[in-house]
Amino acid sequence: MVTLQQLEQYEPITIQCHDNPDGDAIASGFGLYTYFKEKGKNVKLVYSGRNRIRKANLTLMLSLLDIPISYMEPQEEKLPGLLITVDCQYGAGNVTKLPAETVAMIDHHQVEITDVAMSRIEPALGSCSTLVWKMFQEAGYAVTSVRLGTALYYGLYTDTSQLTEIFNPNDMDMRDEIVFDAEQIRHLKQTNLSLEEMEIAGLALLRSIYNADYHYAVIKTKPCDPNLLGLISDFLIQVAEINSCVVYNEQDDGYKLSVRSCSKEVHANDLVAYVTEGIGSGGGHIDKAGGFINRKLYEEQYPTLHTQAFMGSRMSEFFDNNQTIYAADGDLDTSDMREYRRKAVALGYVNPIDIFPLGTPVTLRSMAGDQKTVIDGEHYIMVGMRGEIYLTCKEQFLNQNHMVRGRFKLPKGLEYHPIIRNDNDGSVRGLLDYTGSCVTIGDVHVYAKKLKKTVKVYPADDEGHVLFGKPGDYLCVRKDHPQDVFVVEKEQFTLLYRRGGG
Repeated sequence: MVTLQQLEQYEPITIQCHDNPDGDAIASGFGLYTYFKEKGKNVKLVYSGRNRIRKANLTLMLSLLDIPISYMEPQEEKLPGLLITVDCQYGAGNVTKLPAETVAMIDHHQVEITDVAMSRIEPALGSCSTLVWKMFQEAGYAVTSVRLGTALYYGLYTDTSQLTEIFNPNDMDMRDEIVFDAEQIRHLKQTNLSLEEMEIAGLALLRSIYNADYHYAVIKTKPCDPNLLGLISDFLIQVAEINSCVVYNEQDDGYKLSVRSCSKEVHANDLVAYVTEGIGSGGGHIDKAGGFINRKLYEEQYPTLHTQAFMGSRMSEFFDNNQTIYAADGDLDTSDMREYRRKAVALGYVNPIDIFPLGTPVTLRSMAGDQKTVIDGEHYIMVGMRGEIYLTCKEQFLNQNHMVRGRFKLPKGLEYHPIIRNDNDGSVRGLLDYTGSCVTIGDVHVYAKKLKKTVKVYPADDEGHVLFGKPGDYLCVRKDHPQDVFVVEKEQFTLLYRRGGG
């Protein structure tokens, strides 16, 4: 995994955005340009391809933020020093392959090119701007320039349908922490769509495909800015008969999706994850989500299937293979479940009043997303072996766990360590800095079975929260408390439970 310090060793440095660059490509490229320029490097920011930048919001972005990007004609002569492709991968279909002495790649799409040793590709991120910001943090480089902060914020904004399709905690951190010019962002928002794109939206709405059995709609649009997909799906979900929808279009390297849902049983982030599984990635929130399907992977697995037929088929499969459980009903059938006993395992715990005062509204952030709560002195924060976090009442914690000496440590290599944010003043603390160790105690018995379909569980004590289980995970219910229904990931189940009754 390449670092900025490794790339600093080269001179000169050429940073190349993909052909027909969008706001995220320009912003992330400008971020790298600024970093290397401040390091005293001979650096330039370029793009190539058949078309020049003409879109209104992008020309305004270049003008407002004085971004020094230039067009480079395709050439046969090798570029000296280092070429870094940003928001794209060297040799992929959406970027002109410029010959170079040495190549590096920084991107947030699915891995397509595997023969470039110096690469940093993180498909889970919503924008390449986030990846560049993350690399800045790792290098100890603070983004103090409002000009650069505005560019990176706008890159994230444009690649996540106006921040409505953010699901990775790193994207959330950058959104919350970056300093930007709100007036310039407002100006850029007001030039986001052209008359041509307004026409694209109108024609797309006329050609929607509607499924009356499951009340969903699918729309394919002409190539357009990702933000337009979000606007179309926002409009579509307001139709009375439509409870969920997918709006998508074809891009050089694949298909961009915008997903919406207004049904309690159907979460947009679950739906897009199901549609893109194995051929892309996706995520977001329960009502708004986004995703991307890699063209190469799609054509390998579905060489003869039209994309509209694929979208409809996958959505119908999602509804056919989805079960919703309301734990408060207490009527889960356990006849096909086996009995297990919980092992004594090490966990982490945090008493939040050790971090912020009583009454402080806070956000708990992990790879699973955000949880908002208020520090009340009656709840502890539990930290699992993979960085997952959840709240538990103090009395239950003390009855089921034994505190031990030392700090709780997570395995190396985890993508994200959980944080707690003070919603009053925006201050952030790493939870692991306050996490003690404990060992579970007590003879807890559960009934459990391996899932064969997607399951959503609404806990009895908090139906506003949802537990999501996929095939291979385990659905569990406490033997002595039938309203305590939960899901355990398949990788964790054997670590936490063993067969046994009595």
